[in-house]
Amino acid sequence: MALILASGSPRRRELLSLYTTDFTVQVSDFEENGVEAATPAQLVEKLAQGKCLAVAAQHPGQVVIGCDTVVDVEGEVFGKPRDPADARRMLRALSGSTHQVHTGVCVSDGTRTESFVDSCRVTFFPISEEEITRYIATREPYDKAGAYGIQGRAALWVDRIEGDYYTIMGLPVSRTVQLVERFV
Repeated sequence: MALILASGSPRRRELLSLYTTDFTVQVSDFEENGVEAATPAQLVEKLAQGKCLAVAAQHPGQVVIGCDTVVDVEGEVFGKPRDPADARRMLRALSGSTHQVHTGVCVSDGTRTESFVDSCRVTFFPISEEEITRYIATREPYDKAGAYGIQGRAALWVDRIEGDYYTIMGLPVSRTVQLVERFV
């Protein structure tokens, strides 16, 4: 099986390697700006499809996995922060509240394409301004939706998770593997 992960995320590579180490990585050049949808969950599915299909078009007959993750705060999409001020804004909004994380996954072999969205709810304890300042001074928040990595220091803030932990990391492993298995 020729399997391609259309993502540069080191977390997704790590999670996919729980299933197989026999895959290559090709970051998609899909242009995300301008993609619109009625809900954050629908948006993340469209983005995953766009990334997957852009890479699948270059590799006919190979199985491609495209993914995207967003944090949803009452319908507002939190992607990757643009700068420290944006990271601070996001973390303040997440502090002491519940938000959703949606990860869209799309698999295509160039002929057939299937996708899904997995969502979970995350509740954070209140985060002090001092802790936010310390966190945004690290590199951790800048390449992650919602300005946090659940597998990193943000684990200290988690009160409750409802759903698949791996969805928060960016790849719902079991559902992704079930979908990939239908292509191989």
